[in-house]
Amino acid sequence: MPRSETSVTDATPSSRGRALTLLLLGSMAACATPGGLGRAEFVDGAPPPDAGTPAETTWVRVIDPFPVARADGAAVEQPFLGGFNIPRPQLVDIDGDGDEDLFVQETSGSVSFYEHVPGAVPAYRWRTERYQDLEVGEWYRFVDLDRDGDVDLLAESPFSYVRYWRNDGSSTNARFVEAADSLRDTEGRALFSDRQNIPNATDIDCDGQMDLFIGRLEGTVTRYEETGIDQNDVPRFRHVTDRFENIEIVAQIGSRHGANTMAFGDIDDDGDEDLFWGDYFEPGVLLLENTGTCRTPALSGEPVSFPPEGPLRTSGYTAPTVGDVDADGDQDLLVGVLGGAYNPNTTTVDNFHWIEQTAPGAFVQRTPRFLSTLDFGAESVPVVVDLDGDGDLDLLVGNKIEPDDTQNGRLYRLVNEGSAREPRFREDGDLDVGGGYHLVPAFGDLDGDGDLDAVLGTWSDEVRLYRNDATDGSIALVLVDSTAVTLTRGRNATPTLGDLDGDGDLDLIAGEASGYLNYWENTGTATRPEFTLVSDEYGGFDVGRRSFPLLRDHDGDGDLDLVVGSEGEGVRLFRNVGTISEPDFVDDGALHVPTFGFAAPAFADLDGDGVDALLLGGQRGGLWYFENRGR
Repeated sequence: MPRSETSVTDATPSSRGRALTLLLLGSMAACATPGGLGRAEFVDGAPPPDAGTPAETTWVRVIDPFPVARADGAAVEQPFLGGFNIPRPQLVDIDGDGDEDLFVQETSGSVSFYEHVPGAVPAYRWRTERYQDLEVGEWYRFVDLDRDGDVDLLAESPFSYVRYWRNDGSSTNARFVEAADSLRDTEGRALFSDRQNIPNATDIDCDGQMDLFIGRLEGTVTRYEETGIDQNDVPRFRHVTDRFENIEIVAQIGSRHGANTMAFGDIDDDGDEDLFWGDYFEPGVLLLENTGTCRTPALSGEPVSFPPEGPLRTSGYTAPTVGDVDADGDQDLLVGVLGGAYNPNTTTVDNFHWIEQTAPGAFVQRTPRFLSTLDFGAESVPVVVDLDGDGDLDLLVGNKIEPDDTQNGRLYRLVNEGSAREPRFREDGDLDVGGGYHLVPAFGDLDGDGDLDAVLGTWSDEVRLYRNDATDGSIALVLVDSTAVTLTRGRNATPTLGDLDGDGDLDLIAGEASGYLNYWENTGTATRPEFTLVSDEYGGFDVGRRSFPLLRDHDGDGDLDLVVGSEGEGVRLFRNVGTISEPDFVDDGALHVPTFGFAAPAFADLDGDGVDALLLGGQRGGLWYFENRGR
């Protein structure tokens, strides 16, 4: 099966050498590029702000660079999708090949595209994170608004208006052109839709004119009907009613209504459009069945929790879409969970449900994780280290907090059961560090016995120190000091180790929520560390919020550079233009890679070709993987 990849260009130099994410007495390798694989036609992202001016390096995003499996051996089909926290799916045949493709919005301003590939596993293959670079705001809806046989696009125009992109391509080769910053009524007034509500459009009464439906926070539905086009070939809409079919959705708790989503589809194959509704205060999906006809719709019956045989239960505020998911000729349901009134933390992993129609009117909940990928909840942080002492690199991934444990996160182990050149990773439980959340470890030999000890940052202001008591080259951590160092302000400590002053022991830098860097010099020895604070605003560097530093020889000149991830500034390189013992870091700009939520970087040569790849963790709880293809 071909690998899924896209290319982006990074405004940083490439570098070569032995790749390790951990720092052993400051000896760290650098990254360059493998070659060989062709480029996909989809290119993700735009250059980050202030990207710097060094020679360009091309980073290629790869979704499935090597096999990854669950603990039971089941394949993770597209491991490096980045995870899902608030997926807003829609099924639509965008390429006119007779099957429905999948779009998913996870973040404001962009929508990702998964092509349906008949006979492939998985059937929906990731193609791009930013489909046609469309700026879709908080929501999107593909619909044939001008009734010319191809789908157009409606989306949120800041703030809370209905932007219209017309498809000036075709049903097989879509090309979207912005036609109006907002749809308007017959009086020329812009149509308002609360940005937290997802509206929809369909020809509800089969009269050849499109109807636009906007859910309101009161649980009611406003209906507009198309009346014709204006001088710019943009449809105009007549206000019909603010209480379509007298619908008023009232939640199960306290008679409340809230943010909502709507999806139309003929789920029962009777020739008319039924309505699915997700609400902030509703734990699942509601079905309003159309008991009328195509010409005379009737959706005024009591909403029913769906599916009737066993209703979906989530944290609320669901985003459904109707379509033939498995290409068997009937309509199914995909449901994203945005997280509402029932503790959204519980659905940071199980939030993308497939409900299959197995027979007419019979529905089965197949999976809460429709796309098979690595997902650790939220705010993932990767670390690459040899966990089992077999000479190849394994993965650790920390998360914010567990969906079923409000007191703790975990450090998930992914053990390499392949080799240094042909990696094959399998989920293998977690590394026990004694609890806490927002777990961020850094490894190095702190006691001079030849194995890897660790420091660990958590949500608090303290950094813990652990000794490795394993005797077989693996890692078995024992807590030595729960407060080896303490941040002077803020929380979310994110440590990295390296010999910054060239004296043969490991010093400590830690990022924090404020975006500054803290530097502690090791004034002890290589066998007995003692960390003394030098600066809590080291170098004057401020990356905005949530700094994630790494000390590594990024440019291959023999001294340590600083690579710092952040919440809003991407991954920045601070190059050392000084020496091994007297570093002088200068801001060299941002690596040209797309990020999501925040960027937590790790570098490693996972396939033994002598060059480093880049792994990114982020807000969505999964991982992104980039190969360095050089200049």
